[in-house]
Amino acid sequence: MPLCARRVRRPRAPNGARPNTSWCAALACAGWLLSSCASLPAQRAPADGLASNYAGRFSLAVTHPSIGGEDRREAWSGRFSLAVGTQSLSLDLVSPLGATIARFETDTQEARLVVPASGGVRVEHGADAQSLSERVLGWSLPITGMPDWIAGHPAKGRPFWTLPPLGADGADVVRQADGVASAGSAPDRFEQDGWRVTVERPDGDRAGLRLQMDRAAQDDSPAVALRVVLDTPAAPAGEAGARPGSQ
Repeated sequence: MPLCARRVRRPRAPNGARPNTSWCAALACAGWLLSSCASLPAQRAPADGLASNYAGRFSLAVTHPSIGGEDRREAWSGRFSLAVGTQSLSLDLVSPLGATIARFETDTQEARLVVPASGGVRVEHGADAQSLSERVLGWSLPITGMPDWIAGHPAKGRPFWTLPPLGADGADVVRQADGVASAGSAPDRFEQDGWRVTVERPDGDRAGLRLQMDRAAQDDSPAVALRVVLDTPAAPAGEAGARPGSQ
């Protein structure tokens, strides 16, 4: 049986309904599991003007808790490209062999998830990116906060909590409320929008910023851990379609 046709028990979406299994299968066949599926067209610069452009590698792990049994874990990795406009963004997920297999787009009107389909593309619409990913995939992605987090600070204008460094045993201590993020807020660990974010800033041994984003399991939503590693600085306006080579 082809790998993309293999049956997998799907998690339930947050509202108790199962996620759209055809979309889950489409994403699996689109590149995380296979290399032969079609690719999306090149990413375009946001219509409202390009503010920043980021590229690098990602690794994603989704853990479905089990009562009385072993947790089920799924993992993917590849490259990403994030084009940030003044009021919009476009996030591409790219397979290890270079095929763009999923694109999240947001603007002031809606969020969209785009994947390759036979003879073209398939688009799903939602009010915002987080609820769209939960409904379609069955788990959340931190797309709303990424434009700020990937720049090394909490999203401005929204509440966040500063988290102290991890203790020697890897355990968190009590968080400290910091109110609403401002332009000068740049802690190395913080919690915002239900995600715990750890920023590893460039130093002598590390050229690119690294970002660890973790969301605990909630109700019927699984735990999600997303790590991104930037391998280029923010690109100037007009280079939204540029893709750096693999490292």
